Amino acid sequence: MSSGSTGYDSKTYEHIKNWYDTQAWLPKNAVIVNKRAFDALDKPTQDAVLKAAAEAETRGWKLSQEKNEWYKKALAEKGMTIHRPHAKLKADLEQVGGIMLAEWEKTAGPEGQALVAEYKARQAKAPKQ
Repeated sequence: MSSGSTGYDSKTYEHIKNWYDTQAWLPKNAVIVNKRAFDALDKPTQDAVLKAAAEAETRGWKLSQEKNEWYKKALAEKGMTIHRPHAKLKADLEQVGGIMLAEWEKTAGPEGQALVAEYKARQAKAPKQ
């Protein structure tokens, strides 16, 4: 399994002719801020940072979609056949992911569980690929 970007960059098309677009790894970037430093900012500055972050998030999801589409097209141009995963493959991958996440959440405790809940809430708002 590979992302489109890794598949393209590592030239998997030279050895593999079929690629399933599982949406498992999409191009993304993240910016992390120190909470203590953020909390020390005055309210107008916090608001400006949050506004810029929201705008960057929107741009980031759009760029992620564009890059994913570009990599799929580039892989196809190199001779790969791009497939949508069959329902069974998709369900199996989701099941494995769910098991792995549940195991991690057990060790992460309430703080980790809150982080996952926040991530899922943001994912629900993100544009669909």
